[in-house]
Amino acid sequence: MQALDRMKTASTVPDIGAAGQDVGTQYAALCWRRLNDKTQVLLITSRDTGRWIIPKGWPMKNRAPQEAAMQEAFEEAGVEGKVDAACLGVYSYFKVQGAEDIRPCVVAVYPVKTRRLLNKYPEEGQRRRKWFSPKKAAQKVLEPQLRELLMQFDPDGIGKAAESDRGLDALKAKTANRPAGTPPTPARGKPGKSARRGR
Repeated sequence: MQALDRMKTASTVPDIGAAGQDVGTQYAALCWRRLNDKTQVLLITSRDTGRWIIPKGWPMKNRAPQEAAMQEAFEEAGVEGKVDAACLGVYSYFKVQGAEDIRPCVVAVYPVKTRRLLNKYPEEGQRRRKWFSPKKAAQKVLEPQLRELLMQFDPDGIGKAAESDRGLDALKAKTANRPAGTPPTPARGKPGKSARRGR
C-alpha cells in the first residue's frame, strides 16, 4: 500500500492521548500575503506523497518554536518574511516514516507574513508551491484540524486575541503527563534535512 493510501485508511485525527504511543512534536509555518486586498496562503507539496501541506519540521536546537517554523518555510518553500510568536493553533496527523511505520504527530502552527518567494532555496525543485485563498487551501489539505485553521484564518486577528497562545498550550497539554512508558516529546536537535525525508 502506498504511503498516501495508508494515511487515508488510518484515522486522520490521531488519538494523541493513547498510552504507549510515541508522539512527535513539529512546528509549521502558515505563510500568507495580501494580493489585491485579498488574503492568500501558501501550500507546498510533500516530497513522498505529493499532497498539499504547509512547511513544517522538527524542533531545532537553540531555536524558539516560531523560529524553527520560519526556518522550515525558508528551506521548504523559499519564503522570506516575518514570523509571529503567537501560535495560531495545532493539528495532528500521521507521519509515514517507513513501509509499516506510521507515527502520530502534533504540529503547532505559526503565521508568517511573506515578503517574497526566493527562486533559489534548499529544497528547490523537490516540491511544488502555490498560493491559494484560505478557503481553497482548506479544500486541498488532508488534515481536518489544519483545514479548520485555514478556514478560520484572519491575518487581522494575529496577536490580538487574549488566547493567542492557546494552540501551544494545547500542544503542551497533549504531550505532557503521558502514561508511564510513553516516550516524551522529541528533544530539540533532530537530524539534518537529508535524514528527514518525506515531510
